[in-house]
Amino acid sequence: MAISLFDLFKVGIGPSSSHTVGPMVAAHRFVHGLEAAGQLNMTARVVCQLYGSLGATGKGHGTGQAVLMGLEGALPDTVDPDGVEPRVATINAHQRLALLKRHEIDFVETTDLIFHRIDRLDFHANGMVIEAYDAAQVLIFSKTYYSTGGGFIVEENAFGDVEITEDIIELPFDFHSCEQLLALCDQHNLTIAQLMMENEKTWRTQSEIRQGILSIWQTMKACIDKGIRTHGILPGGLNVKRRAASLYHDLNTRTSMDMITPSLGALDWVNLYALAVNEENAGGGRIVTAPTNGAAGIIPAVLNYYWNFCPDANEDGIIHFMLTAAAVGSLFKENASISGAEVGCQGEVGSACAMAAAGLAAATGGSPAQIENAAEIGMEHNLGLTCDPIGGLVQVPCIERNAMGAMKAINSASMALRGNGTHYVPLDKVIKTMRDTGLDMNDKYKETSRGGLAVNVIEC
Repeated sequence: MAISLFDLFKVGIGPSSSHTVGPMVAAHRFVHGLEAAGQLNMTARVVCQLYGSLGATGKGHGTGQAVLMGLEGALPDTVDPDGVEPRVATINAHQRLALLKRHEIDFVETTDLIFHRIDRLDFHANGMVIEAYDAAQVLIFSKTYYSTGGGFIVEENAFGDVEITEDIIELPFDFHSCEQLLALCDQHNLTIAQLMMENEKTWRTQSEIRQGILSIWQTMKACIDKGIRTHGILPGGLNVKRRAASLYHDLNTRTSMDMITPSLGALDWVNLYALAVNEENAGGGRIVTAPTNGAAGIIPAVLNYYWNFCPDANEDGIIHFMLTAAAVGSLFKENASISGAEVGCQGEVGSACAMAAAGLAAATGGSPAQIENAAEIGMEHNLGLTCDPIGGLVQVPCIERNAMGAMKAINSASMALRGNGTHYVPLDKVIKTMRDTGLDMNDKYKETSRGGLAVNVIEC
């Protein structure tokens, strides 16, 4: 399965790639399918049923809002984040929904947007069924979708089977394991970034790839900048206070805090970058999936660390970082999962940590073997990490967990670069272990808010 860098790094909105970005894309696809079938103007009612993790934590993750925006024709990369809540409020107040912004139908949230907290569909924990009815309440169009993490969507066919279409594009350097990737680098005397660039040129020119990566980087930086300027309380009812803005003030003014607390120097800033991004994500802001929204702060934080604190940092380093991170991310996506609802937070924060560690090692001159070692360290020490968000919100422990993941990524790269790339556990084995651990993990620890911190901490 050919996975592009631009499949893994997508511009969207918070708070969740699987619960917000994916469902919006699915709803958008549904309403365009309805139009293509010539049934848009016949539609009098649309019902969306959310199952598994989407049903259990969808309200806290903004899934309902995302579905409504998708049905009205919006997409995650272009929708105005600040306009979502006011538009949804208008829809609910008037009980009217404008399919593709031009065909109005009645919409009653309590009967037309159904969250099944316990039931799930067979293929994946993030399942959704969207149905269209005519004025006589006859079903005229129905689709089942699965949001498989990172904004990826797959569709069930009329026979109830999910067909994941293989990309028939032949890549110049096709690999399905890290062992194969390293062998290709050695055989052709290429770095991982150089090899990935050649693969990416299958879809785009080198100039387009470069500009696309730098555009993603600018979106990440804009997210950090907005996060460190924004004060207040995050939505959702937990009354979690944003901390990035006050931390930014403290780090810039060198307050008395430095006299009573230990300083980690540059790593204090890494904490700031990660917190800023994930507070923006929790607030429904503009985010880059990296590879998911729940783990969206790790790669921007480590990239900003590279940019601001590593000697000789430059745009070429950003390109090498992102291409290398994408190579590692594609291995997780293909051979395990990046979905918290499928394998727990090890699939989100763990994957992002490994990707960031590999990217930093590449940007600072690491060999392919050292890069593989960095990724392996990053993932190995996130194995078994559960997804247990309090209140079904991507806030506690998610925001701080990104800061911890960014720290681990930097340390992983540092340890790998101090060695020669030789180590005991290969990355492929760690990826398999992550998948096996996720399959063994009880469902209550996989983004359902029915276990762990979600039930042991009183919501107040």
